[in-house]
Amino acid sequence: MLFPFPAMSEASDMNDPQTFDTPTQHDRHGQWPQAESIEDFRHNFEVVRARIAAACARVGRHPDSVRLLPVSKTKPESIIRLCHAAGAREFGENKPQEAYTKWQALSDLPDIRWSVIGHLQTNKAKRVATCAAEFQALDSLRVAEALERHLQALGRGLDVFVQVNTSDEASKFGLPPDEVEGFLRALTAYPALRVRGLMTLAILSGEAAPVRRCFVRLRTLRDRLRDTLPAGVRVDELSMGMSGDYEIAIEEGATVVRVGQALFGARATPDSHYWPDAAGERSD
Repeated sequence: MLFPFPAMSEASDMNDPQTFDTPTQHDRHGQWPQAESIEDFRHNFEVVRARIAAACARVGRHPDSVRLLPVSKTKPESIIRLCHAAGAREFGENKPQEAYTKWQALSDLPDIRWSVIGHLQTNKAKRVATCAAEFQALDSLRVAEALERHLQALGRGLDVFVQVNTSDEASKFGLPPDEVEGFLRALTAYPALRVRGLMTLAILSGEAAPVRRCFVRLRTLRDRLRDTLPAGVRVDELSMGMSGDYEIAIEEGATVVRVGQALFGARATPDSHYWPDAAGERSD
């Protein structure tokens, strides 16, 4: 259940992004301890949820207004099983093929809800349409068309978030903010795609102010779109914030936070969060 939260205070004004002094945790990237037992996961969930609750309290929100999405990318099936045993029922994967493979391997756990949160090419759309309950990186009508075609054939629907490039970085996927309204209107032609909201990746910075500005920009866009979109088109949800900055995102209205390393531990492979690959994408 999502609880309504009050209008943001002047702390969230685009011109005054540092009223809160909440720091990022980007300096811990690659250094989070590994979760190797059910007890480790229970502890990590307790810590993250406590920080979510504290961030909510600072802006007068209920903690239940924030959905915690554990990001399991690169983590093996055995580790995901431990996380599931600790209570997790949602998992976010960056690569469609990896999500599909894990969906098959963990089919004995039918209560898992898979979310694909990374860039999607049309030739992988069938994988997402088959295994995912949610896709958080929609920014192309070609991908929308491919997903719609496969979803119609399968007789199912898919929750989607439209990805917005709020940092104006050329290395990132996502629509420019001024193209989002037209894109959302075009998505009404694809009934199998259930638009839930907007998603963004903040700029990578050890300083909180530029990170916060990205989140403020997405929330401001969402609030404006609510007044201009046709009836039936809803963008209530805001997916923003990862292990290094989810508390700031919550202060600025995030309803979904994508947390990987703070729950699972650092990954063994370099992360495109710091080393952009050919796709120019990253996710926690």
